[in-house]
Amino acid sequence: MSQLTLIIGNKNYSTWSLRPWFFLKNLGIDFKEELVFLFEEDTNTILSPYFSNSKVPILLDGNTQVWDTLAIIETIADKYPEKKGWPEDAEARAISRSASAEMHSSFFALRNALPMNLRKFFENYPITDDVQADIDRIVALWEYCRKHKVSNDQWLLGDFSGADAMFSPVVMRFIGYDVKLSGYAGEYLDFVYENQHMQTWIEASKQETQIIEEDEVKTN
Repeated sequence: MSQLTLIIGNKNYSTWSLRPWFFLKNLGIDFKEELVFLFEEDTNTILSPYFSNSKVPILLDGNTQVWDTLAIIETIADKYPEKKGWPEDAEARAISRSASAEMHSSFFALRNALPMNLRKFFENYPITDDVQADIDRIVALWEYCRKHKVSNDQWLLGDFSGADAMFSPVVMRFIGYDVKLSGYAGEYLDFVYENQHMQTWIEASKQETQIIEEDEVKTN
């Protein structure tokens, strides 16, 4: 079996890169990591050999290229069924996939207003009504998953699944912009933040010095 290679962007900013990286790490799957700094003069040149339209992440498995975060997660789950990347229980699996797909296609107000920036913390950051609506929906999704969990572990569906990978950058956004959550949502924030692999990613992000201006929220 060929070794997997995951090409990712800046750990400080790239939410889409964090998701499959977090998925692979928490499933205990070995892979080679290649980091490409985004929006540099040579970024497109470095990514030009791949059929991803110069976007990251990209998963390389021998001659196979997989681009788009959710496609990478699905491919990994198919390749390593014994790792149980999606819940075995049919209902829980459907919920995990539905929540993941909604995260993939929605929450544009939150994405635009609260870009991930792991080197900064914004205390009491103002939240607009449209962003709050996205936050409320995400909390409702987490609570719905919790009601259908298949084990007593602390991930969304009990056991770790693709849904946890898809929402991992949202956790970091909520923490970075001081979004205060109570109950299960607040506990889930702490649990994901304290995960050893998340801590590894955060520490690596702090070593980066590149600035992407569009992801640098300005405050008065």
